[in-house]
Amino acid sequence: MGVPQVKAHLAAAGFDGEVREFEDSSATVKLAAHQVGTSPQRIAKTIALSDPEDSERAILVVIAGDAKIHGGRFKRTFGGKPRMLPHDLVEPMTGHPVGGVCPFGNPESARIFIDESVRRFESVFPAAGSATSAVEVRVDALPDLSGAESWVEVTAGWQEDAA
Repeated sequence: MGVPQVKAHLAAAGFDGEVREFEDSSATVKLAAHQVGTSPQRIAKTIALSDPEDSERAILVVIAGDAKIHGGRFKRTFGGKPRMLPHDLVEPMTGHPVGGVCPFGNPESARIFIDESVRRFESVFPAAGSATSAVEVRVDALPDLSGAESWVEVTAGWQEDAA
């Protein structure tokens, strides 16, 4: 699990970009933005939530660094309140440790979605399977590389900054 799994997944999908690994943590938006040298908004957080329809399954939503999950929008989209995965279930249900959850190389049971908040950028930087990694991905390639089911709009807080 982790970075090697992400690299293999991306290579199999035809991605030839570089997975960057750092000596220091990139586990938060602020740390990741510093490590890759970009604005916090372009950090693509992958939020790991319990699927309201099946608690044995994770929903992974890729959102912009300045966005937050909006409970009402999430409930309208997925049929239940957003509940973060418990710490001890993150790695078994996503394939990645806390701080390194990303939309690549996940178990088949994980459902992946991309939030509209990332669509305003040409590229974003999701984690790459560890708390010390990131990869720059073109937003138009993100659905295919991640195997996302669809785009969703389940966040708030970023629209005021959209330009």
